[in-house]
Amino acid sequence: MIKFLIEKEFKQLLRNSFLPKLILVFPCMIMLLMPWAVNLEIKNIQLNIVDNDHSAISQRLVNKIAASTYFRLVEVPASYEEGLRNIEIGTADIVMEIPRHLERDWMNGEDTHILIAANAVNGTKGGLGSSYLSSIINDYAAELRSEYPATATVSGAFPSIGIDAQGLFNPNLNYKLYMIPALMVMLLTLICGFLPALNIVSEKEVGTIEQINVTPVPKFIFILAKLLPYWLIGFVVLTVCFILAWLIYGIVPVGHFAIIYFFSVLFVLVMSGFGLVISNYSATMQQSMFVMWFCLLVVILMSGLFTPITSMPEWAQLITLFNPLRYFMEVMRMVYLKGSGFVDLLPQLGILLLFVVVFNIWAVLSYHKNK
Repeated sequence: MIKFLIEKEFKQLLRNSFLPKLILVFPCMIMLLMPWAVNLEIKNIQLNIVDNDHSAISQRLVNKIAASTYFRLVEVPASYEEGLRNIEIGTADIVMEIPRHLERDWMNGEDTHILIAANAVNGTKGGLGSSYLSSIINDYAAELRSEYPATATVSGAFPSIGIDAQGLFNPNLNYKLYMIPALMVMLLTLICGFLPALNIVSEKEVGTIEQINVTPVPKFIFILAKLLPYWLIGFVVLTVCFILAWLIYGIVPVGHFAIIYFFSVLFVLVMSGFGLVISNYSATMQQSMFVMWFCLLVVILMSGLFTPITSMPEWAQLITLFNPLRYFMEVMRMVYLKGSGFVDLLPQLGILLLFVVVFNIWAVLSYHKNK
């Protein structure tokens, strides 16, 4: 009897042309893609160095840092203010300012200080990046002591290079400030994207959708009616999340709630269209849940929720360009921590609008309604 039941289940599984393929693809994607794309090592930190000294010692320090695999020296701005502007627009993660007379002070046996200003929107990245940079500077100071023993004072003490670290936008490196806006994105994804799709597939299984298909209701109206309740629930849940973040963690956005709600509307349209596409090509709940779990795992891990996108390999960064969660997470974090406005978020706005058009046209065209 058991043998018969097992054979029956295998035959039923193999009879489905889609599930065996997905079962094979799923472990391949997890084993080949995720260890490279999702790691806790911080790399490719975009660095700006303001060299106010322009001496041999300062130039050696710049070259030593540029040779590190953790940093990518993207620009050498003329002033500290210019470097801060690069952080604000997202082209730099850390600005290091070398003071004037670094070489003169060192040769005279005087202490000097180097300023490190890190973008702490991602507290982990900002903190680790500052630590990496501090370690390189300390190693360089040890090299200078061995090369210039005459700089020692009468008491035998050597001059030191002090490090003044500053976390921008999140000075306390509070990880909750980084994670909570992203978790709101995840809730909207589940409520407004995947739940409506599962509802439609469940109606396919019980046959009620066939009764609706023979009615004169246009398919656009039908799809809108299926999605609207979940949209309303999603925005209620998002508002509750704002209240809980304020009451429990004391976190409120630096920017305006209106900007968050505006981009939330776009993101809800994107994920609803994406969920409908999956439901249109799924015949059973089992198939749709398997596909959605697979897609959810990939889009979450490739969205920058845990691992900074710049720390991923270049081929993985290219994949994230097609992930709508990446852009809405950027919006939430920029509004919450940096107080960004519409002008700062124009790139994300354009990309989300493109996703809205593509996914929703695809969803409407792929839904076949019997006339």
